[in-house]
Amino acid sequence: MNKAIIVSHADNTAAAIQQILHDMGYDRIHTTPVGSEARRLMLHTPPDILIINTPLNDEFGTELAEFAAERSAAVILLCGRDIADDLADRLSPYNILVLSKPITANALKEGILLIGSEPALFADIRESEEVLRRIDDIRLINRAKSMLMKYLGFTEPQAHRHLEKKAMNCRCTRHDAAKKIISDLT
Repeated sequence: MNKAIIVSHADNTAAAIQQILHDMGYDRIHTTPVGSEARRLMLHTPPDILIINTPLNDEFGTELAEFAAERSAAVILLCGRDIADDLADRLSPYNILVLSKPITANALKEGILLIGSEPALFADIRESEEVLRRIDDIRLINRAKSMLMKYLGFTEPQAHRHLEKKAMNCRCTRHDAAKKIISDLT
């Protein structure tokens, strides 16, 4: 963990957050009052963590949070207590931690520790979901090939070639071609 971006319109808040991050071992910390500059900084190398103190000078900050989360950055969004729950619900699919202001230094440290450990966890979950999806694809494709062999008398190489050819002719994935074959044969 070494790169952080702080986006805050308030210089004193940015300085306090910068000190907390520095104490936690972040050595490359950039601060900016505008979302557009934060986006530009993220294009070169995504930060390990992005902390947004809403509202910003050029936007509120939720769009920036979503932008950063899609690029695998850990994101903390600081907002008013009156909208924190609504924003937390809206941004939870992006794994963005929403904290209400005013916030203590210890609460922010806990949030940084929590969100800093989560990207690896979510990456493992996404990888597991991808493996399960691939297994389901293989099962479906094998089922389609088995049905071609059983009902049309194809050998396994013929069934495989038929499935591949159907996918190419239909301009679809092998998964979709297998679904079509199964529906045609049942």
